[in-house]
Amino acid sequence: MFKKGLVLVFLVCSFFGQSQVLKLEEIMKGESYIGGQPTNGHWSAEGKKIYFEWNPNNEIDKSIYYWEKGIASPQLASAKEAAFSKLNILRNPNLDLGYYLENGALYSYSVKSKIAKKLLQQTNPISNLKLAFENGVLFFEQNGNILKYNTKEGTILQLTNFKEGKEHQTELEKESFLKSQQKELFQFIRDQESKKKWNTLKTNENKSDFPKEYNYGLGVFDNLSINPKGNFVTFRLTDKTTSQSEKMELFITKDGYNQTPDTKEKVSVTNLVNSKFGIYSVAKDSVYYMNFSSLSHIQDVPKYYDLYDNLKNSKKEDKLIVVQTPIYNQDGTFAVTEIRSQDNKDRWLIKLNLDKKTFEEIDYQHDEAWIGGPGIPSYPFDSGVLDFLGDNETIYFQSEATGYSHLYTYNIKTKKKSQLTKGNWEVRDVILSKDKKTFYLTTNTTHPGNRSFYKLSVSDGVLQPILTNDGAYEVSLSPDENSLLVRYSFKNKPWELYIAENKTKTALQQITFSTKEEFNKYPWRVPEVIEFKAQDGMVVHARLYKPQLDKSNKAAILFVHGAGYLQNAHNYWSNYHREYMFHNLLTDLGFTVLDIDYRGSDGYGRDFRTGIYRFMGGKDLTDQIDGKNYLVKNLGIDPSKVGIYGGSYGGFITLMAMLTTPKEFASGAALRSVTDWAHYNHGYTSNILNFPETDPIAYKKSSPIYFAENLQGNLLMLHGMVDDNVEYKDIVRISQRFIELGKKNWSLSSYPIEAHGFKETYSWVDEYSRILNLFTTTLLKN
Repeated sequence: MFKKGLVLVFLVCSFFGQSQVLKLEEIMKGESYIGGQPTNGHWSAEGKKIYFEWNPNNEIDKSIYYWEKGIASPQLASAKEAAFSKLNILRNPNLDLGYYLENGALYSYSVKSKIAKKLLQQTNPISNLKLAFENGVLFFEQNGNILKYNTKEGTILQLTNFKEGKEHQTELEKESFLKSQQKELFQFIRDQESKKKWNTLKTNENKSDFPKEYNYGLGVFDNLSINPKGNFVTFRLTDKTTSQSEKMELFITKDGYNQTPDTKEKVSVTNLVNSKFGIYSVAKDSVYYMNFSSLSHIQDVPKYYDLYDNLKNSKKEDKLIVVQTPIYNQDGTFAVTEIRSQDNKDRWLIKLNLDKKTFEEIDYQHDEAWIGGPGIPSYPFDSGVLDFLGDNETIYFQSEATGYSHLYTYNIKTKKKSQLTKGNWEVRDVILSKDKKTFYLTTNTTHPGNRSFYKLSVSDGVLQPILTNDGAYEVSLSPDENSLLVRYSFKNKPWELYIAENKTKTALQQITFSTKEEFNKYPWRVPEVIEFKAQDGMVVHARLYKPQLDKSNKAAILFVHGAGYLQNAHNYWSNYHREYMFHNLLTDLGFTVLDIDYRGSDGYGRDFRTGIYRFMGGKDLTDQIDGKNYLVKNLGIDPSKVGIYGGSYGGFITLMAMLTTPKEFASGAALRSVTDWAHYNHGYTSNILNFPETDPIAYKKSSPIYFAENLQGNLLMLHGMVDDNVEYKDIVRISQRFIELGKKNWSLSSYPIEAHGFKETYSWVDEYSRILNLFTTTLLKN
């Protein structure tokens, strides 16, 4: 069992004579110590100012600042200007007048005069504002229905009349024995019924053109959208899931009474629900539901079914699918959309004919693991990159057909599909120019850990480099597309804002300086991004932090990033900034630190992304062991003096390492760890492990709780008690297993007010003091 008590970090650090000593209580302040970095930068409507969120003075939260040419440094925006800067103004690029919503009211805005006018405000708020093909015509949603506003005429028309609840039954529909008997016996009843029918017919002859009521039932009614011409409205109607929600216990409350809010639904086949795609014809005042039974592969079953006798001969039936909101060309003559199977193994792109209620397949992608990748969300109810080019007949989209997410086009008239980008790299982000003839792409072309910025002409398909140095560039184009707002960072340099000209190999001008004096005093390491070969031959990338040779203690610590599908062995500033600083502290103490982008991580293509399918704790864990072996072979690390730690998915891998490969790691710290995947959420887990009811083998071999009896090394577990992502119950259940098994070399630290991501500095300090104490007392004891 490892020693109790917490190490005083500054005393340990001073042993090595470091000129600028890192103190845990300082670095765990996060941005309060580093300096508040700018976020959410964007241009003003006229392109003269840049607005962004910033906290340079260490206040409680960020405020809106602005910068424009001619001022020495960014200035704090007024409350009114700050509120206006956040608005989404919709306008045709060729017109001065735009429109926006604020607090549920509709406004117009002149870019030239900078004058805003309130056009419409009612008790019921307005949402989902869209511009029609006809200038001056707007569509918006109110009370769950679509309305048309003609700004030139000043008219407002309600186009739909959707209502929740079952359709009203007439007296004629509510037939019964007694009612039939009454009609059979009495002429009076028959006469009354005839009069009612006659009055109904007369009423219908003179009825207004107000749309008739359509009751859609008690399901989830969403994705309400109208085409640019205003003649068709589409929507999605999904049955409500019957899954039971988890409840979480809150102990520290304002009034002193415990609370038990609902949190999430567990992964289960019961979350697969019937979802219908509906079309409302404004002219015909009628609703129609599309039938997609003729989709290719709609009845294919996953290969893992062959492993189970109750599944391999199951009856063929259509997969449950989800249809996304249609995308239209400028005048609404063409409509396309994306369809996903709810098991997320199939993706169709289709062309819709809303008038004829037919569709035509454009592209089909299947993944025996799960559909995903940059520009292609990993969840069936989300939609990816899909839109029209300027010719109004060609769409563009992303696909992992080659194993890497690349950009494609498809001409609806000629049915020609073209691949615009190629190579063993990914298209990370896509911006289309206003004339819709040029793409601006963020890619990792130069290195998996870079985010570079390129220009790509649709006509020639040649990538023109704009920003390609090591690091990451997040770019926003000015309204006239002549200038760039750039958020840039490097491995040891936090994010700052810059401006640049929109030209090849442009130069950056820095406009924010956010880091604090204390942070700048320390010589932050530039961790080397190394490569090593995994035991199956796959190339794996990792960040390496090496102490000076004369200070090395021959011990190593492996850090496992969270989320699974996330990249941390990259060339830019990490979201794990506290961990980055902690790794510098560990290196000062003589530890070697390795931060691995294990199998399942982002940035390396489809095969790497899906390498954990049906076995979490498989290749993602052996990648950690292969990384350890790299350190032993190349850096002289003592194999008996290696520890491992991480949070969330990293905590899960730590548990799997300590319980399924107990001789590999002397100690491990598992933060906010999943211990049993059958208790995690549906969207994430079902992609990787399918469903516990259909693929129990995958769940059992991937869940640490089934291997609790193997614990040998020193294990520290840390968990927030109000974690609504990985619930505290996860760590309680595995603790009970350890108790029943008589295990002694483990401990649990609980944090009563912390959720999945800790907020309070004192919690961070306590947590990482315990982690440091674990490693210094267990890895340096000999």
